[in-house]
Amino acid sequence: MTALPPNGPAGADEPAPLSDRDRAVLAVERRAWTGPGAKERAIREGLGLSPTRYYQLLNALLDDRRALEEDPVTVNRLRRVREARRGRR
Repeated sequence: MTALPPNGPAGADEPAPLSDRDRAVLAVERRAWTGPGAKERAIREGLGLSPTRYYQLLNALLDDRRALEEDPVTVNRLRRVREARRGRR
């Protein structure tokens, strides 16, 4: 029996690409919304998520290097907003 390298099989150190759902979450954040009701409706109907779960996923994406590589403008903008909110607490 041969031992696998420390990081698993060849290519395992490459992170998996973002899921379709993760890409959809970033796409929602790229859009301009007329009000909170329209965005919440899009989250519920378009993604099938509650707004609470959506924001949990979004917050995790902001710390994910893959999301930054996928959409650096959106991720960096949202990171700035998050840090500003943390600073006001």
